[in-house]
Amino acid sequence: MIHPSALVDPLARIADSVEIGAFSIIGPDVEIGEGTSIGPHVVIEGPTRIGRDNKIHQFNSLGGPPQDKKYAGEPSRLEIGDRNVIREYCTFNRGTEQGGGVTRIGSDNWIMAYVHIAHDCVLGSGCVLANAATLAGHVRVDDKVILGAFTVVHQFCAIGQFAFSAMGSVVFKDVPPFVTVSGNSAQPHGINSEGLRRAGFEPQTIQALRRAYKTVYKKGLTLENALTEITAQISECREVEPLVRFIEQSSRGLVR
Repeated sequence: MIHPSALVDPLARIADSVEIGAFSIIGPDVEIGEGTSIGPHVVIEGPTRIGRDNKIHQFNSLGGPPQDKKYAGEPSRLEIGDRNVIREYCTFNRGTEQGGGVTRIGSDNWIMAYVHIAHDCVLGSGCVLANAATLAGHVRVDDKVILGAFTVVHQFCAIGQFAFSAMGSVVFKDVPPFVTVSGNSAQPHGINSEGLRRAGFEPQTIQALRRAYKTVYKKGLTLENALTEITAQISECREVEPLVRFIEQSSRGLVR
């Protein structure tokens, strides 16, 4: 299952059912799980762990050292979960000591061409990153997020579950769960109602999340007062709680 022209380091741990295409290079300290396929001309450096049943297309560079001037060669790693699709020309870097030493990507993500995931990022599961979406260092993206093509996310930002960014968005602050943003700099434009419907959210739940959004963004309240009001709404709709917890933990401030 390994093309004769591929270079696989003897110290790499490759499951029996893995496919590796022509001219790919797999370094030491790389682990690749069952059922994963690696296209031609892919470079994977370690330490990197890749799970099961991933589809990694040609011309990707995964597990390279971080693009961080503070990095001095200390041990760090890249971890990729299961069943991800990673299209052409993507670059995922390992972590840094300052960021915990690991860049982590979950499972069941659809990652399109030219996506860059920088050092110490954490990408959840079930996300879609469209062409050329870029995560700077230390970014956290929660589950089921969709980032439109050419979305750029600033260092240390967080993006909550089921959030959506339009094409060309430039994100400088935290994006709460369920919120749609667009523009440079990104501004809020309601909740991701279509994404929530597709995910099976009940109409009454979507309506409750829309009410919470309006409390934060449309009533002219301070963030502290808005947080108090939407906290009270949890008793009526438990799906509001992730929004509350996200706002409480936000360190960069919200897009607003």
